[in-house]
Amino acid sequence: MKYEKYLPIGTVVMLKGGKKRAMIIGFCSIPQEDKSKMYDYSGCLYPEGMIASDKILLFNHEQIEKIYCLGFSDEEEKQFKTNLKKMLEQTNK
Repeated sequence: MKYEKYLPIGTVVMLKGGKKRAMIIGFCSIPQEDKSKMYDYSGCLYPEGMIASDKILLFNHEQIEKIYCLGFSDEEEKQFKTNLKKMLEQTNK
């Protein structure tokens, strides 16, 4: 099954070539070392969680190989994703 870009917070995934699962903890992350890049997601190792701020994973939707569990989704989350997509469309014009 193909999932829409910007999966809910808390979604647990395996990245292509990965050995450990990751949990999505944020969106549209810009690495400090290269402000010209933006990644679809930020994540942490699962089940360990965020151990240190310098251990955050940055990855794009295309790098996801498998989804193990979708995070929580309600009306607030759906509205957030709608707003996020609108903001990104305006930024990319």
